[in-house]
Amino acid sequence: MKTVVANRVFPQVTVSASTVTVAASGLFVALLALLHLLKPELTPSWRMVSEYAIGRYGGMMAAAFLVLSAGCAALFAAVRREVRTAAGRIGLALLLISAAAIAAAAFFTTDPVTATKSELTAHGNMHGLTSMIGIPSLTIASVLINLSLLRNPAWRANRFALAGSSAFVVISLLSMVAAVALTLPQHGGFGPGVYVGWPNRILMVAYCVWLFTVAWKAQQLKR
Repeated sequence: MKTVVANRVFPQVTVSASTVTVAASGLFVALLALLHLLKPELTPSWRMVSEYAIGRYGGMMAAAFLVLSAGCAALFAAVRREVRTAAGRIGLALLLISAAAIAAAAFFTTDPVTATKSELTAHGNMHGLTSMIGIPSLTIASVLINLSLLRNPAWRANRFALAGSSAFVVISLLSMVAAVALTLPQHGGFGPGVYVGWPNRILMVAYCVWLFTVAWKAQQLKR
């Protein structure tokens, strides 16, 4: 009897959780796009996404972070029974860590990238810490979870979508790191000549693409 109930309940949980992730990833991208229209003074080429949380409409960026966090947590619920390797379980743990870090980032407003050491604030430093935790955690999670799902026979038909989505995340992060490494030393600090803004935005979109892809496939498998 318990087995029958479980067989009915878990697919429903997967579909519901994956629906939350699909919606959350789309909503985050929509909010981010809207902020570009509402705050055109933040030049996308060198300003970070987190800076939309400063000043007017800042609450919208905070809400976007909370939405993204919810999407990560929901994906954990959607695929935790599909991930069956030790590395995959580490990925799931990192997914939860990244969800917590992204949620914390919503409550700790960043400082402007142009802020000097004397201008840095406690909440800005906390935001920086959450970013240092959340970005690597979510990147590694995307790789480990996808590799584990690829070893699950039910997911092998989706191998190209899974491989492509996690590769997009990794390449986007490496591009952002390269942009900083190549331009920051020339200027001695963040500013108009340090073109980290677009790579930062592409990375956030890449995370949403990965979340959407895995959640959508999980939803299809359980229906």
